[in-house]
Amino acid sequence: MNIICSRLALQASNGGGHLLKTAVYLTRNVCIKHRTVNDLWPTSNNRFQQIQFQQILSGSSGKSPKNTLDTQKTVTMATEQVEAIVCDVDDLKSGEMKEVDVGGAGTALLVRDGDNFYAMGPKCSHYGAPLIKGVLCNGRVRCPWHGACFNIKSGDIEEFPGLDSVPSYKVEVSDGKVKVRADKAALTNVKRQKAMCQSSPGNKGVLIIGGGPSSVACAETLRQEGFQGDITIISRDKYLPYDRIKLSKAMDIKPDAIALRNADFYQSNDITVKTNKEVKAVNTSDKTVKFVDDSSSSYDSLLIATGGQPRVLPIPGVDLKNVFSLRTPDDANAIAAAATGKNVVIIGSSFIGLEVASYMHDKAASVHVLCRGQCPLEHVFGKRVGQVFTKLHEDKGVKFHFEAGIKEFVGVDGAVTEAILSTGVRIPADVAILGVGVVPATSFLKDSGIEMTDRGFIPVNENMATNVKDVYAAGDIVEFPLFSVGGKSVNIQHWQMAHAHGRNAAYSILGKPSPIRSVPYFWTVMYGKSVRYTGYGPGYDDIVVHGDLEDNKFVAFYTKGDEVVAVASLNFDPIVSQAAEMFQAGKTITKQEIQSDPKSWVTRSDPKSWVTRL
Repeated sequence: MNIICSRLALQASNGGGHLLKTAVYLTRNVCIKHRTVNDLWPTSNNRFQQIQFQQILSGSSGKSPKNTLDTQKTVTMATEQVEAIVCDVDDLKSGEMKEVDVGGAGTALLVRDGDNFYAMGPKCSHYGAPLIKGVLCNGRVRCPWHGACFNIKSGDIEEFPGLDSVPSYKVEVSDGKVKVRADKAALTNVKRQKAMCQSSPGNKGVLIIGGGPSSVACAETLRQEGFQGDITIISRDKYLPYDRIKLSKAMDIKPDAIALRNADFYQSNDITVKTNKEVKAVNTSDKTVKFVDDSSSSYDSLLIATGGQPRVLPIPGVDLKNVFSLRTPDDANAIAAAATGKNVVIIGSSFIGLEVASYMHDKAASVHVLCRGQCPLEHVFGKRVGQVFTKLHEDKGVKFHFEAGIKEFVGVDGAVTEAILSTGVRIPADVAILGVGVVPATSFLKDSGIEMTDRGFIPVNENMATNVKDVYAAGDIVEFPLFSVGGKSVNIQHWQMAHAHGRNAAYSILGKPSPIRSVPYFWTVMYGKSVRYTGYGPGYDDIVVHGDLEDNKFVAFYTKGDEVVAVASLNFDPIVSQAAEMFQAGKTITKQEIQSDPKSWVTRSDPKSWVTRL
């Protein structure tokens, strides 16, 4: 069972007339820790209305080692604690980080910010990247791999991907020594779930259509912020929401292994998830949603986050057996099983197509990739960087067919046996995989009154609101104003951005809108090598590359005029995360300053507010 926000609030006088409010959390029905409740307002039926939790054991200022609760009357629960002197005060300068051993029980990331010291979990809660190799800036650490950000004081996640925060630990400074005190169990756990409240009768309800990261991030944010109404997630998938982007990288993976949360989590936090349920229509006049099975649900607030669906090519033979699209775990598993030892043809050199080729290269008899351009991903990375992907794959035996599309599939006994290219070339094909992009899954919104573009995308404002009151949209299906390009309306189909959309939609539903301000950040992994990218590159007019493209160690700056608009790298961490922080702060990296030195700009700002590890 996951951490449950207890319905118990204990109040005691602290001698100064103020109330100490303490909530007790239960994990597997065992009290493990107590927390301070900063704000607690009872509703008319005496239930939590808004709850904001702060860890009692969070890192406090090194200048004031005394626990602020020492003079207060409090309820304490027995926990196994460990404390240790981890370094001298002078061992760290302001803006530096260090991994420290805490009494042999585990490690912590120690951060000095001015005269203050903070300690937190040392690994990113997303995929476990070492945060010591990340970027420390403006009171948070940004992961070097995928860009998630964690507050140095609380460990709370502030930028995505991932849903969990990291633990934080108490720090005291005395006689020139830095001491860390922590719960022993917390030292061994990379992840920490933020506290959530539960539902209560009589409150408004939120209906969320879609089973992706936007939906889960929205539901969790609502509960974390004290929303007590019903929350229902509707998904046409047969499985609980899962990490979809892993499907093309590990095609034999099982749904339970990539679930964003397990069933116990949703039950514990009063979040209803209905799978295998598809929406047929939305009536915004009477606030109802009708499903394919002819049942219906009403809503007070609605979030639409249905994502994309694979584009299907209108060509002969596309309906033959073993011609696949990749969208679900069942698709991935079926492709993996059918392709082993067989001839595989991948239509399209998209991220999905190339990641599938990477997975298949040592399992299939042959792998052919059709590419409409002169190199894969040329429209994203440009030709020079695109050729890096070409070499990566060709070195593993993958065969490219450039400036070629698919004309027809032919088969025997209803199963595909051959692919005929637009160039007339014929390729043996026991398995064919369509990687030709996705279209927004929004056709059910026709006649709903919700504005859509000709391509089926939903325009939203900076608060993720549509043109219809109480209806919000998030993720791959929206066009939203991107702050870093002056509020231009864009469509960004990134895993990280979908999380951010969901969170900000929740804030709007709660009546405290917070304009979306997240920097695009994505990555791809092929043959154990990860290319990272941040910014918004469409329309760039030049690329400045440093490093060695042949040796797979480089950084590429995408410029428009004299401004860097995006940065990509391979084996050049943490420069992409550094650039993301620069973009996040609204600062400009100029073309001139990166011409001769790719790192000259990282020290340009005030070192007290901008710190990096190189």
